[in-house]
Amino acid sequence: MIKIDLYDSYYNRSDGKYYIKKKKKSPNPLKETKNKINKADHSLYSMSIKNNHKQPIKVSIIMPTYNKYHQTSLSLYGLSKQTFPHAQYEVILVDDASSDNTPNIVKEADVPFKFKYIRMKKNKGRSSVRNIGINHAEGEVLIFLDGEMLAPPAFVENHYKHHMHKSNLVVTGAMHYEGVYTFIMPDYNEDQVAHLKELVGSDPEYRRLYENYEQTRQHSNVPYPLVTKEDIDTNRFQRLSFPNRYFLNSGLKHFGERLEGFTLPYIAFLSGNVSVRKGNLKKSGLFDETFVGYGAEDWELGYRLYKNGAQFVLDPSTVAYHQEHGISKRKVKEQWGNHYRFVKKHPNIDVLILSLEWKELPFMHMHKTLVEYKALEQRFPDEYKEFKHAFRVMLFRIIEYLNSGQPVTKLYDLPGGSDERIKIIQQFETLRPRGFDYLASSFEQIYYL
Repeated sequence: MIKIDLYDSYYNRSDGKYYIKKKKKSPNPLKETKNKINKADHSLYSMSIKNNHKQPIKVSIIMPTYNKYHQTSLSLYGLSKQTFPHAQYEVILVDDASSDNTPNIVKEADVPFKFKYIRMKKNKGRSSVRNIGINHAEGEVLIFLDGEMLAPPAFVENHYKHHMHKSNLVVTGAMHYEGVYTFIMPDYNEDQVAHLKELVGSDPEYRRLYENYEQTRQHSNVPYPLVTKEDIDTNRFQRLSFPNRYFLNSGLKHFGERLEGFTLPYIAFLSGNVSVRKGNLKKSGLFDETFVGYGAEDWELGYRLYKNGAQFVLDPSTVAYHQEHGISKRKVKEQWGNHYRFVKKHPNIDVLILSLEWKELPFMHMHKTLVEYKALEQRFPDEYKEFKHAFRVMLFRIIEYLNSGQPVTKLYDLPGGSDERIKIIQQFETLRPRGFDYLASSFEQIYYL
């Protein structure tokens, strides 16, 4: 049986077995995505700079944006109110060829920090524009912050303090997600509209604005403002905010602020709100620009950082507020496509195990399954070969099938009486008596689809 590292699988009908056809070996995926910090290529973009302070820059905030002019304008205002010395941080706004009023920001922005506005000539995608931002970053500490994120006054300071004394940290506030409705967007779905109606009911002024919108602007294609700059100054906007603790409630809160003992810490690298030293990116490589569209490009970089020894910190004081907007239907397809690219690049069990998210299993369940799988390998290195092989192939195929649009079923379909099928079932049936309950549970949930 061939090791599952770089492979295509196929079924041999002559003997009723699955085989793994080994591909031509490619470079180490932990080293191949270097995207080294290069000189500017002005054939791809133009750049404007405001407030060229003489003081050394300590922190660079890299903000990608695309067609979110209204939210990005408020985000820049929030960053102008930081407690961190204004002359010591810069904001690099990378506009991925927006077709709205985003280019006007460079003229409108009245900001105290060094401000670099980079305008792409063609849309390049999240990974590419973040890498361009990195290329122009002067600070040693980089904060990746999406263009629609509204940062509280101590945001930069709270990120930076973690990196002052430790050099190999990844700090995130994204696990303590807060959403906020700053505008009524014409592309909100029914759930978002119902949620917003519920929130405005707690504040007379916001309720009045919403009622005015319903009477006069309901069919407009223009975003309707709810939150003002004054609301940001007074924190009144928080009345339209709400928490989403998906990751923490899925098991991460049990591992503490530093995720001690958690086997999948790299999932904390969520590029909407995360910081890391530039030197660590030089070692691990930048964002992989083959990831185009939504999803997984941040986890893939987080995985490389994790494999290079990074420690991950979840700090609620580094939270930022995500300004809600419409949800594109393309995101789901893009997400599975990028996840497929992720597992093909890193077909390791600590990446493949994330396929169980499709079954809506919590991250705690994935963690315990991974712990038991590794214990099985350590305790029984020469046993369970057919079981381990089948489990890994099925995890890969979940993402492979989701990416191709085919039904996720019969992931390891063998004739009922085949020797391999009999061995797999026999090995599976010994797992629970030996204490591998989570591994057994995960296996049966995908084997019998």
